[in-house]
Amino acid sequence: MLILLDIDGVMVQASSWRPVEILDDGFTSFSPRAVSGLQRIISETNASIVLTTSHKSKYNLTQWKEIFKKRGINASIDKIEDNVKSLNRKEEIINWANNNKHIEQYVIIDDDKSLNGLPNDIKEKLIQTSSMIGLNDEDTSNAIAVLKRYEELITF
Repeated sequence: MLILLDIDGVMVQASSWRPVEILDDGFTSFSPRAVSGLQRIISETNASIVLTTSHKSKYNLTQWKEIFKKRGINASIDKIEDNVKSLNRKEEIINWANNNKHIEQYVIIDDDKSLNGLPNDIKEKLIQTSSMIGLNDEDTSNAIAVLKRYEELITF
């Protein structure tokens, strides 16, 4: 099971009135609620993280693992390929899905409104967060339900 994860608007709330806290590793802190939610998804589904964030190219996988670990998230982490073609997020997700047709158990957690234009078979796996709130309890429960829905289909 995979979590295709954005960071801005999911793990980090967008708030123009408050500066984002940068930790000593040079990356922003995550919302405690989002950390708790992501950890719950991982705990209940044993899912791994695949980063889709625009920040994905700024760090290598070892650095990403440390960034997440420092913020209280222990998980297997990978990232989609670097966006050398300057695709928008929707196009990146579609390319990933087309190149990974053998993977059916995934959820996309993102605040990007362009993802509303995803093909239905991919969009049904989208949990769209509010950028001002980030990953909340309802989003967390919905993400778990998406992943478990596919788990139940496979076991029958």
